[in-house]
Amino acid sequence: MPQKTHSVRVAKRFVALSLLAAFLPLIFVFFPISGKSPASRADSLHFQLAPVHNSANSAQLFLDDLQRRSFNYFWEQADPQTGLVPDRARMDGSDLDENHRNVASIAATGFGLTALCIATEHGWITRSQARERTRNTLRFFGDRAFENHGWFYHWLDAKTGARRWNSEVSSIDTALLLAGVLTVRQYFRDDPEIRKLANRIYERVDFRWMLNGHPLLLSHGWKPETGFLKPRWDTYSEDTLLYLLAIGSPTHTISPKSWYALWHDRYRYEGHAYFTTIGVPLFMHQYAHAWIDYRNRRESRGDRIDYFENSKEATLAHRAFCRNLAYDFPVFGSEMWGITASDSAKGYLAWGGPPRDPEIDGTLVPSAAGGSLMFTPDISLSALQAMHEKYGAKVYGKYGFIDAFNPATGWFDSDVISINAGIILLSAENSRNGDVWKWFMQNPEIPQAMQKVGLVRFKSKTTSVGSEVSTTTR
Repeated sequence: MPQKTHSVRVAKRFVALSLLAAFLPLIFVFFPISGKSPASRADSLHFQLAPVHNSANSAQLFLDDLQRRSFNYFWEQADPQTGLVPDRARMDGSDLDENHRNVASIAATGFGLTALCIATEHGWITRSQARERTRNTLRFFGDRAFENHGWFYHWLDAKTGARRWNSEVSSIDTALLLAGVLTVRQYFRDDPEIRKLANRIYERVDFRWMLNGHPLLLSHGWKPETGFLKPRWDTYSEDTLLYLLAIGSPTHTISPKSWYALWHDRYRYEGHAYFTTIGVPLFMHQYAHAWIDYRNRRESRGDRIDYFENSKEATLAHRAFCRNLAYDFPVFGSEMWGITASDSAKGYLAWGGPPRDPEIDGTLVPSAAGGSLMFTPDISLSALQAMHEKYGAKVYGKYGFIDAFNPATGWFDSDVISINAGIILLSAENSRNGDVWKWFMQNPEIPQAMQKVGLVRFKSKTTSVGSEVSTTTR
């Protein structure tokens, strides 16, 4: 429902609170909690963030807080012994229903491994804590988890590792897990056990087996009851991560020609031209970029796509699309935008645009803007700040943003979804300093795979990390 006009009394109260809130960030900066180690601070991330005001300093304070809360999901919710990260959790800490309780996602666990590196750099946890959690996770996948030719089930019981929801052995979710495995391999490269386990997990994955007889295209997965799934990864999406891992595999490599077997649709919206698969949610332009540094690289053949600029254009087109939704949903606008796969009042939906998905009903999804912080840092951060400033505790809590909300109907999700919290955290880190890109790209298999497919370096006019502009050839 549209918001009611505030009374003069409420307006005055808001002004008073805003003035007070303007000074609260300074309290945290100049009077930090004393006598607490990074470990104890990591268990106490629930201080109240002051309302955000439009200044560079407050924007960075807000981003600090958002990242820290998003990390807290992975630290608190992951099982300490298996490292498995649950698919979702209630923002208020209450229990999920029995069907969802303790259901972990291997993709979320890949985000979680990477989150440990980010948290260590920020001092939210100690290096020894991160190392212990990393070792436990890699030991589980290296020695205990069910695997078939190196591939893992999509959904597992977080505590026991048993298969849940009759899930498939998933190629894309294993790839997202591997991204985290390779990130920690480099971040903790001084740790022989972590290196050994990470190598075992990656080198065991038989990418050729997942081709299931096709010369170029990988299957979506396999089930013990029915065998290989019929769909293949044959169109452009987050699967570029999967294909680079496969082409760069030191043990079971596939042909670089697979890269050019993927279909790309050419699309244009309000002056923004980009390659996509028409109708995919925005996250498909984000997930692979969370780890792979596509900046200043372009294909040397085929469509000669610059994937970083391509995802930037996809984000700008999506924002323009959301602005146009204001005709039907007045809350949408230049600083209130974003729709990607998420919860909704109708259940989980893989929606987005452009073009317009018929299910769109005015729901906003913070991870759409948050996942594009690495492409469009200024407008993405402004959108997140606007959501927080306008809706406060209804949308923002101990783990950052709830998954989705609909101001038009008054529906606010109760849950946080792990992969959406994860893409916000990783994208924010890349927007600020490029650290996740740096760690992941230190794995020699990835630059070698990019070289094989012809993703060559070139001089770029603009490369976004934070608000800086780079004109150097990398």
